[in-house]
Amino acid sequence: QVQLVESGGGLVQAGDSLRLSCAASGGTLSSYVMAWFRQAPGKEREAVAQITWSGGNTNYADSVKGRFTISRDNAKNTAYLQMNSLKPEDTAVYYCAADKGYSRHWPPGNYDYDYWGQGTQVTVSS
Repeated sequence: QVQLVESGGGLVQAGDSLRLSCAASGGTLSSYVMAWFRQAPGKEREAVAQITWSGGNTNYADSVKGRFTISRDNAKNTAYLQMNSLKPEDTAVYYCAADKGYSRHWPPGNYDYDYWGQGTQVTVSS
């Protein structure tokens, strides 16, 4: 059973950058497709970015395309979300998710992923 732990969230100003990390234990991440989701207050959880197990293919929500970059280091069993040019509307709890397999359709739903982290808060002030 894979356990995921996110870190790197915080309070920043609009235009700043943050890098979220997702450290995995209990499994080898190289066999898992990974994704980042976020959930803002009063809104449904949405997929932000997804990366195949090799890191060769990525997908992004239109709202973050060109600003966010998902990556992974399978040797370190860690996935990342680099967030640049942050906007107040990026404020949310960010979750990393993993599931066994190469890829998932885009955008994935919550039900497409079996393993979830506890979330990390990102707050962007204007």
